[in-house]
Amino acid sequence: MNTAVGVSRLGVSAGVITAVGGDPFGDFLVEVLRENKVDVSNVRRKEGRRTSITFVANEPTTGERTFLFYRKPWTGETADSSLEREDIDLGYISRAEVLHVSGFALSQQPSRRAVFHAMRIAQNSGVAISFDPTLRSDVWDSEEILRRTYRRALGLSDIATFSREEAQFVLGTSDPNKAAAKALRLGPSTVGIKLGAQGSFVKTADGEVIRKPAFNVKPVDTTGAGDGWNAGFLIGICEGWDLAKSVTVANAVGALVVTKRGAITAMPYRTELKTFLTEAGVRLTI
Repeated sequence: MNTAVGVSRLGVSAGVITAVGGDPFGDFLVEVLRENKVDVSNVRRKEGRRTSITFVANEPTTGERTFLFYRKPWTGETADSSLEREDIDLGYISRAEVLHVSGFALSQQPSRRAVFHAMRIAQNSGVAISFDPTLRSDVWDSEEILRRTYRRALGLSDIATFSREEAQFVLGTSDPNKAAAKALRLGPSTVGIKLGAQGSFVKTADGEVIRKPAFNVKPVDTTGAGDGWNAGFLIGICEGWDLAKSVTVANAVGALVVTKRGAITAMPYRTELKTFLTEAGVRLTI
């Protein structure tokens, strides 16, 4: 949801495929997405289910955060993990430019089957598939299922983006070049490694390598920074930018996110991004 809002605020149309409960939290989430001009026509309402809740604890000095989830396997069935194959609209996906998938959505059944169904639809329709592991191991039933599922998702993906911690867990190394090379062998043609205060590293199957430093900002809250990076990178793909420009913009969006509290609330608008780049001395037409 953070990435979808980030894409929309940056001026590229975005929609979401998910499920919410028939409760006030579900109402709230749908309303927030609408307010941010994210298409909610494929948000399914699961009556009789509760919407998942996440608490985020923020460390005030560094801006780092930890998560506490009220969702399977810690509670009963919630709406998002109840998404079914029948909830997926083939035409909606086939008209997209990119299908962006969060690994969080793959953590439980039946939503895992539904998401893989959506990925196959995208693949058969020539729609690029972007995958972010969103590693939250405590919403999975076992590490074995987690690793097997991630490997399958990477095999279907064109683009994969990892934090340094995710690269270490999934690929066995936090070295950006080695991690990207390993991921490329699993299926994607473009791999990004998000390095926080060290910027980011992107490598493609045809040998192009881009490494860009981070922008110097004071972190307030790092929640959603990786999602913001994804949003900046994905709009570059949608708008046909070269890789270096896309990575620079992704770094800028991620930097802007950490200067504010929250995740969705911290996603910048395009005007903010332009101002930030200008003030940083970066000359780009966006």
